[in-house]
Amino acid sequence: MDTRMRLGRVLKHAMIASLFVSTLAAIEPVHAAPTVVAELFSSQGCSSCPPADRLLSELAEDEAVLPLTLAVDYWDYLGWKDTLASAAHSDRQRAYANRRGDRSVYTPQIVVNGVEHVVGSREGEVNGAMDRADAFTARVDLTSNKMAVKATVDGALPDGAQMATVLFLRISRQETVEIARGENAGRTVTYTNVVRSIQPIGMWTGGKATFHMPKSELMKSEGDSCAVLIQLEHQDGPGAIVGANLLAWRE
Repeated sequence: MDTRMRLGRVLKHAMIASLFVSTLAAIEPVHAAPTVVAELFSSQGCSSCPPADRLLSELAEDEAVLPLTLAVDYWDYLGWKDTLASAAHSDRQRAYANRRGDRSVYTPQIVVNGVEHVVGSREGEVNGAMDRADAFTARVDLTSNKMAVKATVDGALPDGAQMATVLFLRISRQETVEIARGENAGRTVTYTNVVRSIQPIGMWTGGKATFHMPKSELMKSEGDSCAVLIQLEHQDGPGAIVGANLLAWRE
């Protein structure tokens, strides 16, 4: 990844974030959090996807970015059933396209902050989309104890928005898969921040609010980490992501 572009993105969003969190500093300490979300729609059956999967792993090294892998299932008919895929991920990608009105559903595709999409293997385009992304208006702090993961959300909704959905994601930080058939037959691919499930856990209308996910629920599914996204919702599909954070709840 271009070091200068990464540094520029970190500094740009850090300056914006510092103005926002300064009003909260007297209440609680400031924690580093991502300032942009990159959702990669990928498939083990797509020969063009491994370069994008590698790029997403590189993005994970940038603390300003929350990269997520959402494996889709619509290429399974090519001869290999994706071991990480979910129909819900395919539906989410289609919902984004419906909201944009462009019908652009393909792999590898990265959607930045729920708004702009680019080819996931083109580093320059990905960096450009992240640099253009609007700054978050919500701050998300995640903490964990023996009983639950707690998400504390604070801030304001963007102008004109009335409500946002609080999404809880179960995540595997890394998955390595040996692909035996299909377009990537013989390849071993490592995937980063693999989304196992996406679950709405509440609505946020601005200001400070707290949401909980019991550890007993987390233990029922695969994954060692979790993320929370604050996402605007519209009648024609999911909108902009205005806040996010990631937490490793199990080593």
